[in-house]
Amino acid sequence: MSTAPARPSLDRTRVLDAAVTLADGIGLEAMSMRRLADALEVTPMALYKHVAHREALVDGMVERIVRDIAPAPHGQPWKLALRTRILSARDVMTTHPWAQAAVETRTSAGPAVLSYMDSLIEVMLGGGLSVDLVHHAMHALSTRMWGLTRDVLPTPTLPADPAEREQAVTDLAATYPAIIRMATTASHAGAGCDADAEFAFALDLLLDGVERMHADGWSSRR
Repeated sequence: MSTAPARPSLDRTRVLDAAVTLADGIGLEAMSMRRLADALEVTPMALYKHVAHREALVDGMVERIVRDIAPAPHGQPWKLALRTRILSARDVMTTHPWAQAAVETRTSAGPAVLSYMDSLIEVMLGGGLSVDLVHHAMHALSTRMWGLTRDVLPTPTLPADPAEREQAVTDLAATYPAIIRMATTASHAGAGCDADAEFAFALDLLLDGVERMHADGWSSRR
């Protein structure tokens, strides 16, 4: 008589991997301990042996994906190494649509998160930047160090009807000429912005600025 293969034993790694997969599919808000338990075919109480509560679960999920960020390459100048590391973080975070909300709502940092931040600081210090400048650079990077950014100035939604759309653009141009000039004559006019290119552009602005301030011997005491 054949028997069904035994399910792998439940441990913290399996719980976090399943939670990441579930959140990838249904989103962070929809993910609950019960739905995770159903996905693992266990009772909700079985999960509490490995994570104390839902927030602890999300903490662990962030830790889990941060470990996928590629390390900074050895032998590269500090700016290039830092850029590569942060763009790897962006690759990881954008693979998981829930990651931005999770990172932005954490109230504590686990070992993987601290290790990642430590590595960025180490890269800059290793490039000869002062502790003072590195401190301010980390503040300037903010959530961008995780490959994340957020647009806070939404643009108006134009009507679908061509005639109404043309009239709306005309009206907007009369009131906000600089916005419409940029929107209609930029290199990607009529198309959506490339989020990855915009992120890299802003990151380069920040890193170029830090590099220039380092070269100028900048100090916050000035």
